[in-house]
Amino acid sequence: MQYFIAFLAAYFLSIIFTLLIKKIAWKLKIIDRPSFLRKIHSQPIPLLGGVAVFLSFFIVSLYFVFFTDLVIGKYITSGMMYGIWLGGLIIMIGGFTDDKKSLDPIKQIIFPVIAILVVILSGIKIGYITNPLGGVINFDSLNFLAVVLTFLWLLGMSYTTKILDGLDGLTSGITLIGTLAIFILTLFIGPAILPEVGIIAIILAGGLFGFLMFNFHKASIFLGEGGSLYCGFMLGVLAIITDGKIAITLLIMGIPIIDLLFVVIQRFTKKQSPFRHSDKKHLHFRLLDIGLTHKQAVLSLYFLTIVFGAAGLFLNSIGRFLTFLILFILMILIASGVYFIYKKKNEERLL
Repeated sequence: MQYFIAFLAAYFLSIIFTLLIKKIAWKLKIIDRPSFLRKIHSQPIPLLGGVAVFLSFFIVSLYFVFFTDLVIGKYITSGMMYGIWLGGLIIMIGGFTDDKKSLDPIKQIIFPVIAILVVILSGIKIGYITNPLGGVINFDSLNFLAVVLTFLWLLGMSYTTKILDGLDGLTSGITLIGTLAIFILTLFIGPAILPEVGIIAIILAGGLFGFLMFNFHKASIFLGEGGSLYCGFMLGVLAIITDGKIAITLLIMGIPIIDLLFVVIQRFTKKQSPFRHSDKKHLHFRLLDIGLTHKQAVLSLYFLTIVFGAAGLFLNSIGRFLTFLILFILMILIASGVYFIYKKKNEERLL
């Protein structure tokens, strides 16, 4: 019952905060205008939606931390929660500043870097990773390596969801799927049952679901820079405190991660900087190019995320490794097929 209450509380608070923040964003003129190559919406849309997700998570989790005994325990300490809250706040401040002033990439990255360092200092870091060939690789005596891996993991997850945020409801929906998968894992599948993490995951899921009501196509509000970073940041944190379930989260986020890898490789082959401005070469834009509607493209990616996320829940380490290889091959086939259809459509237009 406590999980249902936590979800509903975050859900309704997220709806209230989203409605309020929409008005604030319009008043402050923090709007995403359809003026760049990557924009596909035709009307100005308010930003700052991630603030609603953050605030709903913060308030509900604050209650469960201080007024119940359901969160603080073996896997989550008070210090960790302070780190998660402060890290999220720093990302929101950076996102607000970026949405308002359009910071350059160097200044943008300062805020997530500080947030990640705060989380690491709070005690959240990767303790081990599972060896797909058997056993685990433990970092108890390699603290510096654990810190570096944790930093790279959280930064990579944050920027994966940031870059994924190109279609209505895509980032918020996939993050919701990932959060629910972690919730199921912590409560019902194991091997260790982690009710503390389950509460945190379901609170975040409620906040995301409430916001998704306004963010799905046609969206009336966007996550904004802070929100898109916060989604990956929180997924990465949940993966670490869920007894190090990095492999499952990699499967859940496998499609955007591999898509990002393809785009970076493509830029290298064309002697372009991998850090240059965003473009429409990502898979979710290509799906629109070949004729899928906005909703069809997003729902297709939801479906693939659910399939591979479910596989990650029920397979062992070697099974997850093989599934990730299958996902990689599938992404190559999908990308090749989309490129072939896109090229054929262009040739037909020229005739």
